Order: sequence, then C-alpha cells, then structure tokens
Amino acid sequence: MLRVPQLAIHLDRAVNDGLALDKQRHTQPVWGLATPGVPGSDPEGDVVAALAEAAGVAPDAVDGFDVVVADTQPPRRFGARGALFASGRLDNLLSTHAALTALLSAGGDAGFAGGDAARIRMVAAFDHEELGSESRSGAAGPFLADVLDRVYAGLGATAEDRHRAIAASWCVSSDVGHAVHPNYPERHDPANHPVAGGGPILKLNANQRYASDAVGSALWQAACRTAGVPSQAFVSNNAVPCGSTIGPITATRLGIRTVDVGAAILSMHSARELCAAVDPWYLSRAMRAALDVSLV
Repeated sequence: MLRVPQLAIHLDRAVNDGLALDKQRHTQPVWGLATPGVPGSDPEGDVVAALAEAAGVAPDAVDGFDVVVADTQPPRRFGARGALFASGRLDNLLSTHAALTALLSAGGDAGFAGGDAARIRMVAAFDHEELGSESRSGAAGPFLADVLDRVYAGLGATAEDRHRAIAASWCVSSDVGHAVHPNYPERHDPANHPVAGGGPILKLNANQRYASDAVGSALWQAACRTAGVPSQAFVSNNAVPCGSTIGPITATRLGIRTVDVGAAILSMHSARELCAAVDPWYLSRAMRAALDVSLV
C-alpha cells in the first residue's frame, strides 16, 4: 500500500560514510498522489477514508483507530538447499508460532482433585515488549496474573493450592536472540557462539536481564534432550549491553521459576530478519517437550 523511499545517492554523496535518519522527517511513507494545491493530484488522499472503504463503512462512522505500518512481503526460504528463512517480524512471531504449535500438539486434561493440581499447559503472548511491557496488555500489566486467578477460582482451588501450583511450575520465556554475525564476530562473547541452525538458545545473564537460573537451565536442557534437538548457550559480550525479555517481568510478578530461551537469528529488528529454516521446528519440538517437564 505504501513505501518509504530513501534519498538517492546523487542528492547525498556522503551517505555511504554514515546514514542518519530523522524519525520525524525521513520515515514518512508515500501512498498516493494527493498533493494540496497541485492540479491533477489524487483528491482521495485521506488515509482514514481509504481504510474505511476497505472496511466497508463510511469515513464519518470511524470514531477511533490504531494504524501502523508493517512490511507485507511474504516469508521466503532461500540459500543453499533452502536452509535459510527470511521474514518480517520473526521477533517475536517465531516464538509465538512455536509455542502454539507445541500447545496444540500436547492436548491433555486439567483440573483439581483432592487439592492436587493436574497439569495445566498454557501459552501467554503479550503486546508492547519492545516498549517496556508497561501497558494493560503488556507483560508488566495484570493480565496473566488475573487469568491464572480466574482459572484457579474456576477449578475450586484454594490460596494454598495456588501457591503450591506456582511453586511446582515453570515458565519458558521465548524470544529470539542473536546468532553470531559472520561479519562482526567481535561484537559477540568470544567463548559463546550460537549459530543459526544450531538449535534453541538458552539465554544467560548474571545481571538478571534474563531470568534463567541453574535449575531452569537444567529443565530446559532436559526438554531439548527429550525432544532430540540440539541446544546452545547465549551470553552477551560484556562490553556490549544486551537487551532483555519479559522473562524477568513474569518471574517477578508471579514468583514462578522462569528460563529465557529462543531461536538464533540475524538482522534482528530489521524489516527482514533471518534464521535457519530448521530452527522454528527445533524450538517447537523443545517447547512441546517442556510442556511435560515437571518440577516435582
């Protein structure tokens, strides 16, 4: 529907020496020919009117909207033997797809009988992780805790049942991580080189940017072994501060043991991210096994 054109090199001869984009002035997309005061331009230049037409409603019937711009190119496999996979928003639709695939293949019953909790398998996906998660639908909001409280209430669980269930549970927080970039190996930890195609990564950080601890790490490794998939560790270069995930937030809000994992990708946060085609399958297999790992 639209595109953000970049200034031609003829008009910016120093662009190859370093590109700096102003978020306000340089990232506005173009989508039509409407130009105020220009004869012959498209008079139908109203974005809201165009969206209303697509929705089949009158423009004046639109009282509110959320509109964002996203890359719409379909994913593609490429490279030797189709070993690579490129797509927009692998971060973090890759983990969401892997988790849903694992959950749908698990099945099973849940319930409380005589105060003993049966296994309850859950997948939680949140908004606004890249913005800090502090919203009503973000991981720092009340949604997951409220859902768990209502599940316990619906099953007739007591407060003691709830505490015991949390203590006997664990959370697999999955977000993509950095594969070693072949052109920039110095940006990575010299002793830990996770690669695309090497299986799920276990994220470790002594400053609790990730929530993994020794017990959670052991549980995840057991899940990977059960699933028959390789695994690898991710540790950031100490001179390059790492990002974080919703893992520490979830662990803090619920008091649940949490391990941070994911798939190794390149070009994170670009419009076109890259992973090994096998890694989403590896991750879903490991998650499926993790759903059956018990702490007791």
